[in-house]
Amino acid sequence: MRFEGFYMSNQTPHNQGNCTTVALRSIRLVLYLMLLSLAGPVFSQQGLNPTLLQPMMSISYDSIRAHLNFLGSDSLAGRAAGTEGERLAAKYLAERLESYGYEPIDRNQDYLQSVPLHGSQPLDGCELLLEIAGGTRTLELWEDYVLYNTGAGTFIPQPVRLVFAGYGIVAPEYDYNDYINLDVAGAIVVFIEGEPPSEDASYFDGPYPTLYSYPEMKQRIALSRGARGSILLPAPKASAPYDWSGVVQDFSFEHVTLMYGVPDNFNAAIRLELAQELFHGAPFTFSDVLAMDTTSTMQSFRLETRLGFRGNFTQRDFVSYNVAGFLPGSDPELNETTVLLTAHYDHLGIGTPVRGDSIYNGVGDNAIGTAVLLELARHWATLDPRPQRSIQVMFVTAEEKGLLGSQYYTAHPLKPLYRTIANINIDGIAMFDEFLSIVGVGADLSTLEDNLERVSRRFNLSMTGIPNLFIAQDAFVRSDQLAYAQAGIPSMLVVEGVDYKNLGREEGLRRMEKWGAERYHTPFDDLSQPINPRAVLQHARFLLALAYDLAVSETEPEWKRGTRYVNARLRSAAEKR
Repeated sequence: MRFEGFYMSNQTPHNQGNCTTVALRSIRLVLYLMLLSLAGPVFSQQGLNPTLLQPMMSISYDSIRAHLNFLGSDSLAGRAAGTEGERLAAKYLAERLESYGYEPIDRNQDYLQSVPLHGSQPLDGCELLLEIAGGTRTLELWEDYVLYNTGAGTFIPQPVRLVFAGYGIVAPEYDYNDYINLDVAGAIVVFIEGEPPSEDASYFDGPYPTLYSYPEMKQRIALSRGARGSILLPAPKASAPYDWSGVVQDFSFEHVTLMYGVPDNFNAAIRLELAQELFHGAPFTFSDVLAMDTTSTMQSFRLETRLGFRGNFTQRDFVSYNVAGFLPGSDPELNETTVLLTAHYDHLGIGTPVRGDSIYNGVGDNAIGTAVLLELARHWATLDPRPQRSIQVMFVTAEEKGLLGSQYYTAHPLKPLYRTIANINIDGIAMFDEFLSIVGVGADLSTLEDNLERVSRRFNLSMTGIPNLFIAQDAFVRSDQLAYAQAGIPSMLVVEGVDYKNLGREEGLRRMEKWGAERYHTPFDDLSQPINPRAVLQHARFLLALAYDLAVSETEPEWKRGTRYVNARLRSAAEKR
């Protein structure tokens, strides 16, 4: 069986004797190559497949901008999960997929997959009581503490004991356990943020964070040890200034879970100035603990304080939607396999006003990624002939609430997971400048790295890693690609590197850091921000070419040996799920 390659076409004209047809095709190809040369040295012309070239060069920034202007507008009020703004966005996306000729995947012949969710928010009247040295102190929500979870499972009507468990980590692979000889059954576990400091790459990944540093992982470990709940304490570092107001802003949005999710227990974070009070009468003070953190001498011990909590919440059950469409491939056998392209279309919605603006529009995160995926979907539908493998385009909900739309999809897949050969996730698009390098977040975990390298070479781009400045964010576990990886599907997120064509590396890093500090998850990630159309087009064309490379490839991507997602892939194949 021969495959239509990305770089070299093996097509034969329908009428080999028709010189006019051949000539017209040649003229069309020359015109497109002229367009490429005018666009600058973005990618190599040698070996480009005309089947891909025409749609790729037809990608329109005006079309992308039109989608963006709707999705990022104030009229959609930030597209929070379960709001009218998100419903209007889902309707818009479904209508576009239908107009492009995509097939609905849902058994009801609908483009919308219903995702049942539960939302809750704390109200005035929540009571957190600390018993300290025979006295009682009431802490104020937002001023003194914030809640990770809400709902009936957080109630602690009678005060219970507190236990300090260092970083709150049990990591057998590093021979590390903060819970040795520590009884936390029925108690509230107190731990500090972060993990043991290390410069050794074989021990907690050296200077880079592992999953154990995440509050959610610490909370799960505490729950597995029988704890009633947890309190996270800040451990300020010079590299990450402490900002309680920023914490309050992040926690001010509705808490959303899958309707069938595990009931939430009590998990909170308290402000730095109050941390010392928890250690009243304990063997060590909070200042001692911060010193332990910097000297790798962390200890766990009982505290003499107790805690009770009564919550007051507003709650709702609702349905949000994943929006999905499907185009079958051209090969009668390989069209049973699918390349999955995803982008989350939700954002934060209405939140704490900042300089008078309370709409968190989420233009960069991720209205622009959604708009680009729509444009890619439009042009994929024009490919003639179509690639051998099928394509599934899906816009997922509730990414901002913990990848919930993607988690629901992998639990209720519309196409078999084991026949989904790869996921390319789009969460953010280049907006500053044309770029000279590309980053495949998670590419090193699978042979998707080979596809990325092949397409990068044709675009004259170098492959680089995540800049050290941003490595602490551990980008692979921060967006929807994680959910698909956990289901066994080789996955990656493709973003531009910081080697910019006109800005240069240092200025590019400065702008990226500035955007993260001033626009990310604020009302100022809106339509007024500058966006470089050439950068958007370059990124969009690269993504189309990458998806095409996967769809015509003779081989399916595989996880590399030793990767934690290998077993999930084997399991889905064995179960034919």
